[in-house]
Parts: sequence; C-alpha cells; structure tokens
Amino acid sequence: MPDRRLHRGPHPEDARLFAPDRWPGLQAATSDLGWLLSHDYALNSALKLVGDRYALTERQRIAVMRSSCSDQSLALRRANQATPVQLRGQPLHLDGYNVLTTLESALAGPPHSAILRGRDGCLRDMASMHGHYKRVLETGPALVLLGDTLASLGVAAVQFYLDSPVSNSGRLKKMILQTADQHGWPWTVDLVTDPDPILACSPHIIATADSVILDGTRNHAGQPSPRWFNLTAYLIAAHIPKACVVPMA
Repeated sequence: MPDRRLHRGPHPEDARLFAPDRWPGLQAATSDLGWLLSHDYALNSALKLVGDRYALTERQRIAVMRSSCSDQSLALRRANQATPVQLRGQPLHLDGYNVLTTLESALAGPPHSAILRGRDGCLRDMASMHGHYKRVLETGPALVLLGDTLASLGVAAVQFYLDSPVSNSGRLKKMILQTADQHGWPWTVDLVTDPDPILACSPHIIATADSVILDGTRNHAGQPSPRWFNLTAYLIAAHIPKACVVPMA
C-alpha cells in the first residue's frame, strides 16, 4: 500500500498516551529508570520493572527508554556539549535522519507530533521510519530552517550522514544538495551503511540525539566521546513554538 502520509505523523494513541495528565507518571518513570541504570541494572530488566510499576503501555515504555540515561552518561554528555558560540568557524557533522525527522515532527505541530525532552535535554521524536524515508510537507521548510540557523551561527561547513540502507536516501541527498545550492550553503552529504561509528569517532562537533553516539559507544576503544551540539533543541526553542514537547524529565 502506498505511503500517503503528509506529515511525520504520530501513533493514533499519542494524544492520550502523552497528554499533560500523564506527564507526572512518565517523569517519575524516566527518573526511576535513570536511577536503575546508574546502579548498573540491565536496561531490559530495568525498563520492565519501571514499566510494570507505572503500568506503562509499550509505546510509553519506548518513550521512557529514549528519554532516560544513567547519571554517568548524563555527566559525560553535559561535559562534551558545545555551545552556539563554539560552532562559529567550525564544521558541523550531522546525523541526518536523526536531526531531520525531529524537525519535521516539530514543524508539523500538534496533533501530528510528539517530541520527547529527555534527561539530557535532547529532543527526540516518536516517529519511526522502519527502513523507509518519505518526504513530507515539512521536509523543505525543515531544511531551510536548518540552513538559515546554521548560517546565522557561523558554521563553516555542514556534513550530512544518511543511512544508505534506508530507502529514498538517494532522493533525500539530492534534495539536500539542491537546497544548499539554492542558498549558497557549504553542505555535503554522504550515504553510509551506518553513520553511528563515524559520528562517534568524529574529531568535529556533531549534531545528534542518538544516545549510542553521544556516549561514544560505537567508537574505538580508548577514544573520547564526541563533542556535540544540541541542535534540534536549539532550533525548536528558538523557532518552533508550536512544537508539542513532552517534558519526560
């Protein structure tokens, strides 16, 4: 069946599952999971314990998992986080799908989006591509907003990494480069099998909300975790007031 979605849409139950009256329970669950992870509990068993305690649905459990982290990871991410001033004159390497889908969801606004703000301050969407990327109405505006903002921050050059196994990555690459050419932005795009280890080892500032990358889990042994800029949180706070942000912590 053709994918006829116009927006990076939510699950039909998201309006109920992430309504304001659910926030206290979701926040408590996120905090409890963080405590368990900080004390070396295995993720799966810790998540089941927390999910059962707060009677969370499967989708709420996923949200809590994506929003939580151990105290150790939180400290590491804060120590490696770059400021907007530190971007000036520097190249920026982007986790393309991670950044773009969150911006698309935020621009769609309610009821089309559910954006999670986690313990680390990162914003993560609940949209899932399942190996397939479809351009939506917000794709073009998201790229323009991204480009205008990075230009205003004085970023020297932008390198996108897109997952080549995701279908339509080639088409998205073409759209990104066409948009950059129209505006004179110094952007390049690489299609790679797995951006995670590349970004986790990057000597440049990166933009992603992927916990595995932020913690340097996929880099070489002994190599420090990457410096990163909380790009989607910066963009959404400054330019997308209609975004439906769920405070998970």
